[in-house]
Amino acid sequence: MTVAIVLFTSDLRLHDHPPLHSALASADEVVPLFVLDEGVEAAGFGAPNRRAFLADCLRDLDAGLRERGGRLVVREGDVADEVGRVVTETGADSVHVAAGVSAYAQQREERLREALASVRCRLSVHDATVNVVPPGAVVPSGAGRDHFAVFTPYFRRWSEEGLRSPFRAPGAVAVPEDPASAALPSRSGLRGLSPGLAEGGEAEGRGLFAAWRRHGLASYEDRHDDLAGDATSRLSPHLHFGTLSPTEVVHRARAAGGPGADAFVRQVCWRDFHQQVLAARPAAARADYRPRQDRWRTGRAAQDDTAAWKEGRTGYPVVDAAMRQLLHEGWMHNRGRLLTASFLAKTLYVDWRAGARHFLELLVDGDIANNQLNWQWVAGTGTDSRPNRVLNPVTQAKRYDPDGAYVRRWVPELAGIPGPAVHEPWKLPGQERGRYDYPEPVVTLTEGLARFKEARGLD
Repeated sequence: MTVAIVLFTSDLRLHDHPPLHSALASADEVVPLFVLDEGVEAAGFGAPNRRAFLADCLRDLDAGLRERGGRLVVREGDVADEVGRVVTETGADSVHVAAGVSAYAQQREERLREALASVRCRLSVHDATVNVVPPGAVVPSGAGRDHFAVFTPYFRRWSEEGLRSPFRAPGAVAVPEDPASAALPSRSGLRGLSPGLAEGGEAEGRGLFAAWRRHGLASYEDRHDDLAGDATSRLSPHLHFGTLSPTEVVHRARAAGGPGADAFVRQVCWRDFHQQVLAARPAAARADYRPRQDRWRTGRAAQDDTAAWKEGRTGYPVVDAAMRQLLHEGWMHNRGRLLTASFLAKTLYVDWRAGARHFLELLVDGDIANNQLNWQWVAGTGTDSRPNRVLNPVTQAKRYDPDGAYVRRWVPELAGIPGPAVHEPWKLPGQERGRYDYPEPVVTLTEGLARFKEARGLD
């Protein structure tokens, strides 16, 4: 009786799962294993919103396995140690895992390889499980160039790649009786959760995608920046935890066809783009991808401005609306992410790392590659070919929330201001202005832009 182990990480699904497919094809019994990794907590990545979503995902994964005659084995501790224990307990001769891209994932893989070698167990690492096109599969021409630093040429090459066909979910999974399991984690008892946090799990993700593909995909190109319309897919948490296969998502979007599908697939490609940057430059999770001589603001004034930004009390309604959405849902509209990041890093001139940390504390889709490298893109230290662009929050608000519905939804103290006037409450007549319990802007846009240009040495 041969046994293989499938180590689930950021791929918490049964549909289109290359490691599981390979393990089932090569062994009589399979141990579906998830390790509640103490290293993730030690590194500060165990944010409450993501822990709650993870608990949903693991319960759904276990339920799906039980429907097929199996179960999920959960362990707690160091990943390499726990996998080694399960190998010893079951006599498994192979471990299957999806390839990761972060420095932590690469280190985990190396530690696994070393631990398994000592017990003569083979490690099989599977590409194209958590991404569509694996990092390094397409690279620019020219010696020594190991990744694309500009999105458009990457997207062109990425689009030319042939995609593997998605795997069906298995009909049955036979699991040996031996390995004991810790209790599945639960949302109950977790503190600091966003009250509007979405539910996790493969069933939830597949249902969400199916409904949005029918009713939202066709209009995505025209409506994805509409703040009030909330017309984005909201699939990012499911792609982060792998309850949806990005490969299957791209296949199904392309099958639907049309400009909306094309625009959506392009956004999925941004995820792969950032992964291939981080895989090649792991230090970009902490350090500037393109080093600058920025002297970010520090001291009490900068700390107060950052606190106002976090609380949604900057005096700029669209910025505050987006930050309050983040607090309430653990998620933020993509246009809101661009606006709030630009405001902190460029208008307030606060180090992008402070904003990236705050996002990771709350975002249910908090992903090292996407979060850190999008922040760097906005801050002008990353891959943006126009590093000194500054987004004007008022101009952006009038364009993407023209009648102010998004602002009034999340900043209710301004609900009485009709139409686009809600974006500039400081322009209201004095007596009317005093009716609203809302702060003055922490800085004027003119002052913020002048400070930014001076700091960057721009004319």
